[in-house]
Amino acid sequence: QVRLVESGGGLVQAGGSLRLSCAASGSMLTVNSMKWYRQAPGKQREWVATITSDGNTNYLDSVKGRFTISRDNAKNMVYLQMNSLKPEDTAVYYCKVVVRTTTSINVAYWGQGTQVTVSS
Repeated sequence: QVRLVESGGGLVQAGGSLRLSCAASGSMLTVNSMKWYRQAPGKQREWVATITSDGNTNYLDSVKGRFTISRDNAKNMVYLQMNSLKPEDTAVYYCKVVVRTTTSINVAYWGQGTQVTVSS
């Protein structure tokens, strides 16, 4: 079993910054892709950013140039640096990690979510 623990959410004014962290631990051989998603009230969960095992990144268009995803492979951690935050970024942010275990090539796990609130 793999456990994901997120941290770093909070309340910030528009234009401010936050850094989210997600630590993966447990029975995994390798960590493949690491992703961030978010879910605003009354809306479906949406993908925000991905970083692959070799460091390639992709972003939702609305966060390009403001958010940066990174990872520390030695610590099995993924980060989301969020700058120039806007009220529309308000959501619960979730990390999702795809790992290889002794029995499965690709298994996805989700974190519990961390609230990000941006005030105008």
